[in-house]
Amino acid sequence: RTARRDARRGHPACATSYVCRPPHHTTMAPVRYRSTRGDVEGASFEEVVLGGLAPDRGLYVPDSIPTFTAAEVEAMRNYTFPQIAFRIMSKYIPTEEVPAADLEDIINRSCTAFRDPGVTPVVKTGDCWTMELFHGPTFAFKDVALQFLGNLFEYFIDKKEGDAKRLTIMGATSGDTGSAAIYGLRGKKNVHCFILYPKGRVSLIQEQQMSTVPDSNIHCLRVEGTFDDAQDIVKAAFMDTEFRNKVRLGAVNSINWARVLAQMTYYFYSYYRVTDQAKGVKKVSFSVPTGNFGDILAGFYAKKMGLPVGKLVVGTNENDILHRFFSSGEYAKEQIATSISPSMDICVSSNFERYLFHLFGDDPKKLRALMEAFEGSGDPVTNSVGVGKSRSLKVTPQLLKKAREDFLSERSNTEETLALIKEYNEVHGYLYCPHSAIGVVAVNKLGLNNESMVVLATAHAGKFYDAVKRVVDPLPPLPPALAAVQSLPMRKTDVPNSLKACQNIVLQRIGLQKQPPSVLYIVVPLLVLALGAASFYSF
Repeated sequence: RTARRDARRGHPACATSYVCRPPHHTTMAPVRYRSTRGDVEGASFEEVVLGGLAPDRGLYVPDSIPTFTAAEVEAMRNYTFPQIAFRIMSKYIPTEEVPAADLEDIINRSCTAFRDPGVTPVVKTGDCWTMELFHGPTFAFKDVALQFLGNLFEYFIDKKEGDAKRLTIMGATSGDTGSAAIYGLRGKKNVHCFILYPKGRVSLIQEQQMSTVPDSNIHCLRVEGTFDDAQDIVKAAFMDTEFRNKVRLGAVNSINWARVLAQMTYYFYSYYRVTDQAKGVKKVSFSVPTGNFGDILAGFYAKKMGLPVGKLVVGTNENDILHRFFSSGEYAKEQIATSISPSMDICVSSNFERYLFHLFGDDPKKLRALMEAFEGSGDPVTNSVGVGKSRSLKVTPQLLKKAREDFLSERSNTEETLALIKEYNEVHGYLYCPHSAIGVVAVNKLGLNNESMVVLATAHAGKFYDAVKRVVDPLPPLPPALAAVQSLPMRKTDVPNSLKACQNIVLQRIGLQKQPPSVLYIVVPLLVLALGAASFYSF
């Protein structure tokens, strides 16, 4: 199977080169950033990276989307993955903030963490293509962004002095973000990383990947609740200005713009690899299994930059808020259903606000009114873009039609996902994880399984063998790096679904609040007193 897979890969001859700067690099006018909700304009790239969530609860977006001409897109065809990343990122990161040589170094170090020389290779799987995003340290697509983000954090913090030379990261995870963030930040100087994840709602191997990392700057907090509960705690921590400033809080979740930026690269890279081999293909479509909408949003930005992209297909599991939106125009929050694709068990897609901002004509007032109504922090509202109320917003038919010009969507249930895994393993000798399989189910339902379609394989199947083994027997051996974590000791702290409890742990671990006395230090003295009293009264 490995030999068959390698034979299908399309690496350019220069794929192993990590010399980043391409010829004829030109300096662009610097991009600045603003919040989707309007209170912040003109923010620097560093402020956006270190801040994560904007102070007005909005998400940072560039004030304009830089573009490539068709000739410039074609000129990058034979670039390596790091060279493509450099060309894209140079349009969003001013050289006065990160000089070209420093950006090259950050990208190079980030890419060397991957086991495949192409970073995100593309293989033929039946009639369509699969982009393998699981060749990083944690075998999940989020490594691409979080290796870069970890190095970027360290770069910016290293330039600071005094109390500013410190960063505290808080992130919520449904499985893969946590381990990717941990592996991107482990051992980083002056950075503490706190990852919150829902108890019993991630796979065992995902939990082991997170909690077996021994570095002292890594802290795993297992929350009693769902992923959305954990994410709400993180968002509330960012909204607590005193706490945020005191600990110097930063974000690794897909709300951080740098993650979306890093993920744009593999859309360009896979376009070149597909069109190298499928000569008749002029536009490439992508099917993306998604929960938080960050991965597919990077494809949307790549298209807006000038990459010849056809359709962007949103694949969801039973937690189908995105599919319901692209079907009806209504974005409505419902209860989370537990599935075999836990990283997609999300009822509110945190990155979707960025897309709505652009769909609404980059109008922060209209977006803010609907989002605050949806969140319950504002009054119900009707305006020219739609209707908003608690837990629901609905866009106009005209805007839904516009959204469908770029996006299609489909939903896959457990039975359909397992059937797809079984079929592709038996017929094509290719094993998908339960998330990646959803992307294939979606294109099959839409009738788009052809040589112009790329499915994003977001994780290695070995991370979800509990589900895969229901239809595949025997299972292939786990990759050695995945198998190794099963025998390592785990370090995690159980916490209630409470903002205050999590904030206290953060303050204690970074040395800004005293640790509460150990239970032993309380109980043992009490026992001594009790025994002494008993001895006294026995005389």
